[in-house]
Amino acid sequence: MIDYTEGSGKQYHTGVSSEDIGRYVILPGDPGRVEKIASFFDNAEFVVSNREYTTYTGYIKGERVSAVSTGIGGPSAAIAIEELSKCGAHTFIRIGTCGGMQEEVMGGDVVIASAAVRMEGTSREYAPIEYPAVSDYTVLSKMAECAGEMGIKFHVGVVQSKDSFFGQHESGIMPVSYELQNKWEAFLRMGCLASEMETAALFTVGQFLRVRVGACFLCLANQERAKKGLSNPVAHDTEAAIKLAVNSISRLIG
Repeated sequence: MIDYTEGSGKQYHTGVSSEDIGRYVILPGDPGRVEKIASFFDNAEFVVSNREYTTYTGYIKGERVSAVSTGIGGPSAAIAIEELSKCGAHTFIRIGTCGGMQEEVMGGDVVIASAAVRMEGTSREYAPIEYPAVSDYTVLSKMAECAGEMGIKFHVGVVQSKDSFFGQHESGIMPVSYELQNKWEAFLRMGCLASEMETAALFTVGQFLRVRVGACFLCLANQERAKKGLSNPVAHDTEAAIKLAVNSISRLIG
């Protein structure tokens, strides 16, 4: 592979080296959330910001940990986990937002992904579509334990990962509305909890790289509840999901 960094020793997209990051990494999508996540670390410091990738590194229980944004969608998330694993990171937790699908998933709830529907393109360049995108069991179990102890309302199950935000929210105007709407209905019938945009890629690439990956999300709202005229609270405060990710990393460190 061509060395696009021209010998700098830094990863081309994220701009980090093995000296910059910890072995445990929290992956928000939004660069604006990285500093907030890092505020829960000890002695956190800004490392670098390049493209959609902003990195802070600090400590939890004396173990070096990092928070690195991935931007929106599978392609940039896959680049992040690839480059960070090359720098020695081995455990990742995605923290983001999602839209609820089942009626019981309300705005303000936290969703922990056990697996993800691969309705996106990135993972197909790593594994055949028959291969499942699943969370690392150890990470998943620690996240569920922590969520229970924190007393937050949470759900564990399958989420849908897609590439088009508006393909979900304005599916009826899309030329392929017949496919989008039919698959959405099938996922609802299968009990899919929520929809987001990065987890299937991260789970699949993590399996390939032999690193551990988990994911949790704040549910912003639920379009199925809105369709049915049910109460549909809207939430934007990601602090509970962030604390869950941080506490889970702490538990994984031991």
